[in-house]
Amino acid sequence: MASSSAKPYCCSSLNPAPSNAIARRAALSALPAAKPRRFSHGLAAVAANPRASRSAVLRPVRACLAAPRRPEYVPDRIDDPNYVRIFDTTLRDGEQSPGATMTSAEKLVVARQLARLGVDIIEAGFPASSPDDLDAVRSIAIEVGNTPVGEDGHVPVICGLSRCNKRDIDAAWEAVRHARKPRIHTFIATSEIHMQHKLRKTPDQVVAIAREMVAYARSLGCPDVEFSPEDAGRSNREFLYHILEEVIKAGATTLNIPDTVGYTLPHEFGKLIADIKANTPGIENAIISTHCQNDLGLASANTLAVIPFSYLLDCLL
Repeated sequence: MASSSAKPYCCSSLNPAPSNAIARRAALSALPAAKPRRFSHGLAAVAANPRASRSAVLRPVRACLAAPRRPEYVPDRIDDPNYVRIFDTTLRDGEQSPGATMTSAEKLVVARQLARLGVDIIEAGFPASSPDDLDAVRSIAIEVGNTPVGEDGHVPVICGLSRCNKRDIDAAWEAVRHARKPRIHTFIATSEIHMQHKLRKTPDQVVAIAREMVAYARSLGCPDVEFSPEDAGRSNREFLYHILEEVIKAGATTLNIPDTVGYTLPHEFGKLIADIKANTPGIENAIISTHCQNDLGLASANTLAVIPFSYLLDCLL
């Protein structure tokens, strides 16, 4: 909305409203003249024209600029460099909040609303975690993943999370394959402490598993595979560049960089994404995604810090 230096008359306990029409007209005529604006509507129009009726102030303001056009969805690129995709994890990561567990029916209701909001990618769940979650993701893929919404006929990508093993990937594919735009999101830990104490695997073994499982997901017929190096914020940079290069070669279309333990500061996370973009061979063939945790209340700040370097926002809502 166009702004104006002229301030519309307002009432308060310290500045009571004039009691009659003459006083009101005098108060309005005392307002400073508004400067000419390219767009004049809403409150700005009222301020520029003191004779405008009070009802004009109360009328809704209609935006005069058209909404930006959503570029055609292509898994490994965004043709409009100014467009930011929104990857919503409410139905998957959001369920990890205490008391936030949803039934399949409730998940479907939320998924419909996310589609209406225009979310580009909906991570609908973790199908291998339970038969009920697989059913929920499948239902979302069938209905929400095939139903155009809005004036542009938007249909969101429906994504299922999986660990880097065939059982998880098979379950994710079974759930999302019914969608018009299906995606498998697979992950494995890449920080030294996680590889050594959680996975009990060497870095070379982790790279081999990641490469093999991304290729396996593509072999099932899924054209859109996302890979996450879990605990990327604490991972060795050179190792991170290497494993990301290998999964791109194997067919990953999106690289999701998570701040898994939620301790990274905005300047650190921005630098991490900038370094990945500058040092990962083949990075031009994939989308860079971010996934920021809110342990320190910095998820939004970290996400915003990487916009100059990233083409996709993964918003944890």
